[in-house]
Amino acid sequence: MKRLYTLLFVVLFVGGLTGLALAVDSPSEMLHDPVQEKRAENIGAQLRCLVCQNESIEDSSAPLARDLRHVVREQVQSGKTDQEIMAWMTDRYGTFIRLSPPFSITTALLWIMPALALVSGVALAWWQFRQRNTAPPNDSLTDEERTRIAALTQENE
Repeated sequence: MKRLYTLLFVVLFVGGLTGLALAVDSPSEMLHDPVQEKRAENIGAQLRCLVCQNESIEDSSAPLARDLRHVVREQVQSGKTDQEIMAWMTDRYGTFIRLSPPFSITTALLWIMPALALVSGVALAWWQFRQRNTAPPNDSLTDEERTRIAALTQENE
């Protein structure tokens, strides 16, 4: 079992290093100003890679993600605000490009579902707890079983 844990640790450690290595950008893509670069990374972390779909453009190594990172950095350098850049991306690619879509009538169920699931789970647990405490005791012994228990009890006394 110890070997299995050691092997699992090694696999996760190497896998984590590989993931970190893929997330590192080429230095030529990065902005020279560290403040602007950090801003561009924060914006890119909120944008979905359209190829990988569950990764941000900062984490993806797809060519389209690299192009989008380049666009974000160009807009940061040109002095646009974060909101302007996000609005430009949303206008061009739709709200799907945002990893956390804005609250609207079409996304309301998406935002409400975790709270609804939590409330439903608590209500179900409360109902089950109440049912368990109010249920009558199970007295389903037959007369033959009662006679047998009485006989065994008398033998042991």
